[in-house]
This record gives sequence, structure tokens and C-alpha cells, in this order.
Amino acid sequence: MRYIPLTQDQRRQILKEIGVSSVEELFESIPSNLRLNQPLDLPPSLSEWAVQRLLTGLAESNADSDKSPCFLGAGAYRHYIPAVVSSLGNRQEFVTAYTPYQPEVSQGTLQALFEYQTMMTQLTGLPVSNASMYDGAMATAEAALLAFRTTKKSLLAVSRALAPGYRKTLETYTRHQEITIRELPVTPEGRTDPEAVQSVLKENPAAILIQSPNFFGVIEDLSLLSSHINNTGSMLITVVNEAVSLGILKSPGDTGADIVCGDAHSMGLPISYGGPYLGFMTVKEKFLRQIPGRVVGMTVDKDRRTGFVNTLSTREQHIRREKATSNICTNQALCATVAGIFMATLGRKGLRELAFLNMKKSAYLKQRIGSLKNCRLTFTGPTFNEFAVTLNEPVERINRKLTEKGIIGGYDLSPDYPEYPDTVLLCATELTTREHIDNLISILEDLGRVS
Repeated sequence: MRYIPLTQDQRRQILKEIGVSSVEELFESIPSNLRLNQPLDLPPSLSEWAVQRLLTGLAESNADSDKSPCFLGAGAYRHYIPAVVSSLGNRQEFVTAYTPYQPEVSQGTLQALFEYQTMMTQLTGLPVSNASMYDGAMATAEAALLAFRTTKKSLLAVSRALAPGYRKTLETYTRHQEITIRELPVTPEGRTDPEAVQSVLKENPAAILIQSPNFFGVIEDLSLLSSHINNTGSMLITVVNEAVSLGILKSPGDTGADIVCGDAHSMGLPISYGGPYLGFMTVKEKFLRQIPGRVVGMTVDKDRRTGFVNTLSTREQHIRREKATSNICTNQALCATVAGIFMATLGRKGLRELAFLNMKKSAYLKQRIGSLKNCRLTFTGPTFNEFAVTLNEPVERINRKLTEKGIIGGYDLSPDYPEYPDTVLLCATELTTREHIDNLISILEDLGRVS
């Protein structure tokens, strides 16, 4: 939609209505020494066409993952989005969707969210899903608060292989509460140390937070970890940042998780420079009334016709403030609807095939990386569609060289993990071709000869 500025007459009319004589008067509460008392230093005005051409040129200077081979993952995974997903997701009745306060006029939105919830419970192996949350980091922090409220315990044990952004968000959420966060180390496999889990359980934590596949791309042994945690009074929270992996890995709920949360942006949403994404949470039934956000349910009316309603809304706008379990004031309903369309389009078989293709592409990349002399695989554990590689020189230099060749390189781990210097996280999805991989290997080989 194009922006159409107000006319001067309209501006004067608005100012008159609100009782001021000028726009400047609106800012008098700000001290004058903090205000810019002169026009902005802007270049001469351009026509709309010229501005559009200028901005398009600036945008095209970016390294675009739609045009360049991309090996960057680390929480933002590029997948193919079928045309039907965009077509249905952009229908007017969905893109204008807001909180469905009136179920009688919101049946389409409510049904779409109910079906999204149903598919998320099937994927995660737990019976209750909300619809939905902002992103994976926020969902993870809210899951930790749920454990804190439920167990009345103050210690959270968090794997160091949990995404750094998620850990920072968790620290922000818990900073002013009586919650202590204990970090669990990682083994040479790239997995959370099970001995450290056993040790921290002696301190009776509220929950153990484990991401799988974790930030290093390694698949955690959730069955082993849950065998230590079960019957201790502590909860196992499993975080999933790459939702496509659920198409082929055993459901976290089936491996003993009490809560499964994370980000489902891989289900039909573009990476789009960081959002909007889609936080999700599923829980065991006994935690139903503690789940944040809303739960959509299916019922029947007086004539026994099927209908959909907001079964549970746990924020203070709907219930007494002291009984609210979160302050989430909106959600990602449109993104959840798109994710539901994506899952329904692929179905069980399609999602499994997509996940297998991701593993296969990543395995080929890992095989080719393993043949190089100037780098080595950082961890020995099994991976899904990304893995860590330790280089013989700084990641920044390698990525700069790759950019010059028209390739988007991987994620530099060293700023977040100083213990892994010169280490890059490489990702391959179904959109990564053999040609892309072979070209990357060829460039890395040449760089190895030069160095």
C-alpha cells in the first residue's frame, strides 16, 4: 500500500481538533536542548519512480539467499515454500485475522488454528498445543517460567548447546525473579553431557532445557537424558529450532519431554531477515491450564453442529490478573495458519521426505568437508542439516572470500563460543544443490593451498 501524506489543510484541521497550533507544540515536553531545531539534512526530493529505483538498487546490493548459494543456518533455515501455501496464506480472510473474540464470525480462523494445533501435537508427541507465540526464544523462556510456576523450584539447568539468543532471552525473562540458571557443558560429540545432567539433578532443578537438534546441529540423545530425569520431580523441556527435523526424528514427547517448544518458521515461512517467525509450545495434559497464549477447541452448538471456540486464554485481559500465566497480548496467528497450510500440503509422507532430503544434502556436504586438509569436523555426534567445522584460519576471512565468489558462508561460532575458535556452522537444506556444495569445496580447497 502506498503512503499518501496529509494535505496542509488536513494537518491544520487535525491540530485544531487536538487543541494545538503547530506540530512543534506536540514536542514541548522534550527539553529544547534534546530537540533538533533545524530541518533534517536530506538530499533534494525525488519522484516516486526515482525513489523506488534507488531503493531497489540498494536492496539488490545485499547478498540475497534467493540468488546466491547459502550455507547459513543457525536458527534461520531456508526451505522451499510451495505456491499453494502462499496463495492460501495470503487470502484476505487470513491476512486480516486478529484475536477471534467473536467465534460466530471467526470460524475460519479458529478452525485453521485448531488444525495447526492438532498437527503440532502429532509432530511433537504431546497432547496440548497453543496457537501460538512470537518466536522460539520467547517460547523457550515461557516454557521455563511454566516449569518454575509448576514445580515451585528456583533452579534451571540449561544446555550450553541451546541457541545463544534463546539463552539471552531466558536470562532477560528470569533476571528479576528468584531463578538461578546453571549451564550444562557439551561433550566432544557436541551433545549435552549426561554426567552433568545427573550431577545437577541432585540439586533438584525445576527443569532441564535441551535443544535437539542443538545449536551445533547435533541430535541429542533425549531418551538417555530423560531416563536420568524421569521420576526426579524435575521437568524436561525440549527445544526444537529446526521444525522440519520433526518429520524424521522421534517425537520429543515420545522420548520423555514434558514440554516441547521452539520455532516453526521452517514450516512455510521465509527467513526474511529475521522474522516474523513462529513460536510454538506443546505440553502434557496436566499442564494445560499453565500454558501461555491461547488454546482453540472444537465443540458443537445447540443444533449439534461442529464449531470452534477459544477454549482457554490465560492472559490478564481475559481472566483476573493474579491468575494470568503470561502477558502475551497477541500471537502469530497468521504465521501459525501458514504453518498449518504447509504441513497439510506436505502431509506425513511429504514432511518425512523433506526431512530426509535435508539430511541427505547435509551428509554429502559433511562427506566433502571431511576430505579437506585445511579443516575438520568439530563434533562427532549425529547431525540433521547443519554441523560445525573447525578451520585453519579465521571464519571471517573465509566468509569474506566466499562472499567475493557469490556464496553466503556459514555462521561464525567463536563470538558466542570462544572455546571453539575458527569454527563455522554450515547448513544444507533441500535447496542446496550438489553444484553449490562442490563449488564451496573447490573454493575451500583453493584457499587451503594459498594459506
